[in-house]
Amino acid sequence: MGQLIHTRDGRTLAVERHGNPHGRPVFLLHGTPGSRLGPAPRSAVLYRLGVHLITFDRPGYGASDRLPGRPVAHAAADVETIADELGITEFAVVGRSGGAPHALACAALLPERTVRTAALVGLAPRDAQGLDWFEGMTESNVREYINAAAGHRQLTAALEFRTVTIRADPMASVAAMRRGLPESDREIVADAGIRAMLVRNFAEGLRSSAGGWIDDVMSFSTDWGFRPEDISAKVLLWHGEDDVFAPVQHTRWLAERIPGAKLVIERGAAHFGALRVLTQVLSWATR
Repeated sequence: MGQLIHTRDGRTLAVERHGNPHGRPVFLLHGTPGSRLGPAPRSAVLYRLGVHLITFDRPGYGASDRLPGRPVAHAAADVETIADELGITEFAVVGRSGGAPHALACAALLPERTVRTAALVGLAPRDAQGLDWFEGMTESNVREYINAAAGHRQLTAALEFRTVTIRADPMASVAAMRRGLPESDREIVADAGIRAMLVRNFAEGLRSSAGGWIDDVMSFSTDWGFRPEDISAKVLLWHGEDDVFAPVQHTRWLAERIPGAKLVIERGAAHFGALRVLTQVLSWATR
């Protein structure tokens, strides 16, 4: 069930709701680039878990209005706006990949409302002390963050070019991405249903512009607006050891700083392994 929700500053957020509308509410925050139509368990699975799943397009993606210059922390304000509109007091938040830092923002900035938070295959802050931020990261992602460091104009030119290519043939782009993946990720993306979902996800997220993608990368490259050390909510951190998009040491760094965080590192898994464990993570989030 889709709907548009309006923020106090006059923007529109595109929201989808899945599963049991009377179940325990969980916000699922999509990756980068991505959309509200990204990876999620089927409704039958969500009903069995008793989950009311809420997804939305971050600003600049899909049908949500752009908000240039938004920090990672801003996700907490949009989640709170949606929760208020839907009459939800408390909720869990799960973020995968680019959604992971935004999920941690909710844990840090909405501690009285965010009961549990899971961050899967996410990044550490760009200024993380003692972390070799680029070690083990695939070349395409390294280029994105080097472009971000060079300035907004250079990043915009690079990602607008990539967006035109993806929009022209999202299926070919998913196939090209698959060729550079670790073996465990290639096996997951070999599934026709997963590929179709990724095509739909990217096509919707980038349907109008590269704005959301640009703003995500810039937000990851600057101050997040909160400190992991200040998080008091229950947090689960999951990462596949062979991840090349967001290297595993990013999550290890976060685990050392988030008080009481539960850390799960899976050997033989990589970035898309997060799709395989998503149902299990949702079960944890709604205990």
